[in-house]
Amino acid sequence: MGAGEGAAEQSRLAAERVQRLKRQLDHAERATKPWDAGAMGERLVADSLSLLIPHGWYLLNDVRWPGRPKAILDHVLVGPGGVVVVDAKNWTGEVSVAAGVLWQGRFARTQSVDGALAQCAAVASVLAPPHRRFVRPLICLTGQPDLFGITNSDVAVAGADRVVAAVLALPRVLDQRTVVGLYAHLGEQLTQESAAESPAVNSLTVKPLTVKSPTVKPPTVKSPTVEPAGGGPPVAGPPRSGQTGGQSGPRQPAYRTRRGARSGTGSGGSGRARKSKAQQDAASGMTRLMFLAAFVVFAVYVLPYWGR
Repeated sequence: MGAGEGAAEQSRLAAERVQRLKRQLDHAERATKPWDAGAMGERLVADSLSLLIPHGWYLLNDVRWPGRPKAILDHVLVGPGGVVVVDAKNWTGEVSVAAGVLWQGRFARTQSVDGALAQCAAVASVLAPPHRRFVRPLICLTGQPDLFGITNSDVAVAGADRVVAAVLALPRVLDQRTVVGLYAHLGEQLTQESAAESPAVNSLTVKPLTVKSPTVKPPTVKSPTVEPAGGGPPVAGPPRSGQTGGQSGPRQPAYRTRRGARSGTGSGGSGRARKSKAQQDAASGMTRLMFLAAFVVFAVYVLPYWGR
């Protein structure tokens, strides 16, 4: 391949790369056009709804959808007519409300109506029960500014030029103090992510420790059993100090020692008597052991040579 052919091949590859980049750019522009149109429609609706502020209405834009962390509510109005959840749409073509059904051309937009109802229910869920019945949905269309209608499910559909009049036509159900309170409450609930919907916050939630007081059971003190010197059955002694005794057992016989004879048969004397008895048993055992050892020595070393 000569130098001229190599330059021609590189030029062809460069032209193909430029054409490929142009196609990707056109595709990206077509993909972003709906988003740009939607954002433009939301801005137009927000500008129209801001005209309600002098009439005692408050406006929240682009707020959180309760229960759906990644979803956004376009607009929420709070005013004398209640709470209005506005879903902005920038649809093209012919849009109408006929026989209580929202149509775009030949297609019934029941899914959009159901979505407006779901948004309304989500906002109502964060309100107190007495105020939930004052929440209503509204679909605002920017491409059909003069449209107005109401579906069978009581969802109002209004164009951008008629949405203000539609909201002002609502009957007055809230006083100014309640309006301000609801606006503050919704501003807090719809603009801050709750802990239940945030995994990062939920992982840092520390549960309070429940410390139980230890249950201390009183020790069970058994009466000491003393074995009489004569070898009879054991005899239960009296309960110790602090023990709640039931029926009194047999009387403990007095084991007198030299010191116990002077101190009597009290608790100290009985303890010393048991100690003396243990010493006597140890001495008796030692004596028997010595006799046994002597017998073994006699049997091993003396008895074999006895009588020789």
